[in-house]
Amino acid sequence: MDRMKQEAALEAVLFTMGEAVDIRRLAEVIEETPKKTGEILESMKNCWEIEGRGVALICLEDSWQMCTRPEMYEYLIRIAKTPRKYSLSDTLLETLSIVAYKQPVTRLDVERIRGVNCDHAINRLMEFDLVEEVGRLDAPGRPLLFGTTQQFLRTFGVSSLDQLPELSAMQIEEFKEQAEQEVGQLEV
Repeated sequence: MDRMKQEAALEAVLFTMGEAVDIRRLAEVIEETPKKTGEILESMKNCWEIEGRGVALICLEDSWQMCTRPEMYEYLIRIAKTPRKYSLSDTLLETLSIVAYKQPVTRLDVERIRGVNCDHAINRLMEFDLVEEVGRLDAPGRPLLFGTTQQFLRTFGVSSLDQLPELSAMQIEEFKEQAEQEVGQLEV
């Protein structure tokens, strides 16, 4: 298969699937190695950006997806229903941060860190498709394990969890002090 046909096949598959597709599956489709397929997709991504197309290619961990460029949303809104917007409260952000940095994590683990029940927060994050069940812990009761989704990566503009910011030792110390103060206020 020549290069133009490979690009056309990748474009057709990604357009039709409408969601991220694993690089290994894409490689099988065009009969190439995953490495070579990644190079072709990177080249397509760069060309589309230079051409200013309305769609873009994004890489989410080891998967690729075709999506609308953010600059084009205003045009979509003119013709389509307004996209569903959700608001992340401080509680949801705290819970999401714990899941993102500690995953896979059980509900009980999140509650230990936050110090309060997190059923509602985890359920809302699952509704927003930011968190999902990723398995069960091999322990008594086999509690569910939670992790982030590809939608989480898209929402926060990162292609993998490795791109999440790291906390400095000073920030961690500040958070500890704040938590201790909050606990002290609760005990009074």
